[in-house]
Amino acid sequence: MHITLKATGPHAGMISHLLAKNPYNTYDRTEKGARVRMVYTVFTEEEAEIVIQASPDSIDLVKNSPDSYDITQYINDREFVTSSLFCTYIRGSLGTALNGKPKEDYVGWVTHPFALELSFGPVASDLPNSVVEGLFAPLGYQVAIERGEADYSFQLKNRSTVRYVTLSGHQTVQYALRQLLLLIPVLDNYKHYYISEEEFDKLRRYGEGWLPEHPLRELIIRRTLRFTNLIEQFEQSDSASAETKSTKKHIEKDTVQAQKDKHEQVQQQEQPQEEGKQQPTVRLNELRYQAIMDVIRKLPRRQKIVDFGSGEGKLSARLARMTGIEEIWAVEPSAYAQVRAMERFAKLERHADAISPTPMMGSLFYYDEQLRGKDVMILCEVIEHVDEHRLNRVMKTIVTEYQPGVLIVTTPNREYNEVYRMNQQELRHGDHRFEWSRSEFQERCEQWIAEAPYSVALKGIGEDVEGFGQPTQMAIFTRRKEQKEA
Repeated sequence: MHITLKATGPHAGMISHLLAKNPYNTYDRTEKGARVRMVYTVFTEEEAEIVIQASPDSIDLVKNSPDSYDITQYINDREFVTSSLFCTYIRGSLGTALNGKPKEDYVGWVTHPFALELSFGPVASDLPNSVVEGLFAPLGYQVAIERGEADYSFQLKNRSTVRYVTLSGHQTVQYALRQLLLLIPVLDNYKHYYISEEEFDKLRRYGEGWLPEHPLRELIIRRTLRFTNLIEQFEQSDSASAETKSTKKHIEKDTVQAQKDKHEQVQQQEQPQEEGKQQPTVRLNELRYQAIMDVIRKLPRRQKIVDFGSGEGKLSARLARMTGIEEIWAVEPSAYAQVRAMERFAKLERHADAISPTPMMGSLFYYDEQLRGKDVMILCEVIEHVDEHRLNRVMKTIVTEYQPGVLIVTTPNREYNEVYRMNQQELRHGDHRFEWSRSEFQERCEQWIAEAPYSVALKGIGEDVEGFGQPTQMAIFTRRKEQKEA
């Protein structure tokens, strides 16, 4: 993870005074558990280039983490990518430049626009290149994006998901660094710390002079604050221009939310309203659970249920109180999520009408004989987290080996993303491998059961918008009775 700042032209060497870093010494400090180094690779009066690099301690990254039960804490890119972590590490070392307070003799250079070239990376972003360019081009930069080729020994993808970004243009050092420290986390879309009202001050300080007029202001605020209540508070307290205020309604209504739950994104939507009466807002996740339970409640056989990818056990806990259910297998590969699920299941003991779900460590990729022949198997928002080239094999195992009486699968409807004002290539969650349109999902469902004794019915979940459908699509696979084993 690094940033390279290069200035050319007359008085380029003045950036050393603005940064308060001696060009003839290597800056080497430990900041917040990471080693931060700055070194000038070129330094003359007409050209100066400094590399800012941070090396976090990989053990410190996971020490005292809530994910300590889960081996997946070690399988991540935080140690390598330029992200909010990186910005936190280097912010203290760049305080003089960010605050615009060099020694008195050089104060006049704070507002001097240098010919700058800024390069940083690698950046792991779910935004398409056009949006990345749209974040920086309005600030006066020419944007160059490089994406490395990925050479795998198996069929996965041809292009790397990470990118290296180079910006060229005339800008003050202070503004350039402020823009990077605000926009790099927007690209990465991951915050390693609790997001609170303290972010308001950062938006105002680092966005001063450019953010209120930025054409992608909504996107920047949405991905910085993430949650509707914080966005609304910021807009209400912000003394921005009239043009900025005019965008308030769009942000309040159409922002796509990232759920606090790390496994899925929360989108809020309103139920149809009776005339003159405001209905309470219901989360889409809750609507999914209700839809799945409605299907199961109508089944003649629902005694034995498998909840695959059960996460923290929210759906399993709801099913535990449904009459007619005798056993629930809550299957989840994450040990951390399993611990949370067990805590939730323990609270069911206070309800006399509830059974106790059985938490089970397992994965769709490993067949388990114990789960064969159950009445119902559920994959709620699971398949989109599986690589497409592996999914057909997973589904074949389910319909030919597990052979549940009924299989319920839910997944996002990509067409509906436009209602959320998302970009065409943007996915609802950073871990989603794909999101399908309604026709694509239908085609896949028919392929999965082409040689299996199942029929399939498709329906939507959530608000129905003409031309876009509903935010979630659900497939109900029913095993034909004449083929079902005794």
